[in-house]
Formats: sequence, C-alpha cells, structure tokens
Amino acid sequence: MTQDPNDLKTKTLAETDNFIVWQADEPDGETTFHLELSSVTVHFFQEEWDEFLQLVGALKGK
Repeated sequence: MTQDPNDLKTKTLAETDNFIVWQADEPDGETTFHLELSSVTVHFFQEEWDEFLQLVGALKGK
C-alpha cells in the first residue's frame, strides 16, 4: 500500500502557553521538527534539530 502524500503524521513534543514544538514524519521518510514561537515557525531537518538542541543545552549552563 502506498502512503498518501497528504497523510502527514505529526506529534507534539512540548508546548507552553506561547510556544510549541512538534515533529512530522514526512511521506518521503524524512522527519522534520517545527518550533512555533508566536507568529514565527522555524523548520528543522534532523541534523539541524540535533545541532539546535546542542545550542539550547549550552544555554542551560549560562
């Protein structure tokens, strides 16, 4: 059975009153991550997401 390109599987990873992070399993097999900050959404591929998490982790010690 072929996957319908419009059948996007999403999962909320974390959310607050103003922000949300969710991931999408794309029809081509790629996983993307989406960071919604009020009216701005930043989209990441897996490698970019991993680097972003390292950056945020480095802020914890500051």
